[in-house]
Amino acid sequence: MWDPREFSETYSRLAPLAVRAAERVLHDRAAAEDVAQDVFATLWERPGTYDPARGSLAHYVAMVARSRALDRWRSRQASDAATERLGHDVALGTLCGPGQTSGDVDDAIVRRARVAASIGALRQAPLEQREAVLLAYGAGLSAREVARVTAVPVGTAKSRIRLGLIRTRCVLGLGEAA
Repeated sequence: MWDPREFSETYSRLAPLAVRAAERVLHDRAAAEDVAQDVFATLWERPGTYDPARGSLAHYVAMVARSRALDRWRSRQASDAATERLGHDVALGTLCGPGQTSGDVDDAIVRRARVAASIGALRQAPLEQREAVLLAYGAGLSAREVARVTAVPVGTAKSRIRLGLIRTRCVLGLGEAA
């Protein structure tokens, strides 16, 4: 257990280190500060995660901050990939109906609006379904891989993907509710 005064002093001394480590990965000060807060919240809640025999507390804090920042960066990349994939599906007409793929400005604006609508519709799906759809279509994982990542049976992962797509199509007015 931490003594509150000792923890406060440790936080004051090492939080800037955690922020710098996270900011090197994320290139975003606010996100890096969130990572540092998460690192110290975990350290406060579970002080046994730090083992002094394995190195200094400063090294541990920097390592955990960098690791969490990489997790956030990867998550952001998956989200960006999902957005691009939805945009590609919109352009091909596979998610929102027939779409034109010409490069003129009007079509680009329409595609961008459809992508935004698709993402908004996907946000209305339950968290488990949304996560499954983003892992499958954003990160390009198979249903088996989605099941492994989310620690659910393969059938459950397939159902979540299917139901998430159905719900998204329904919100967009492109299909019937499940």
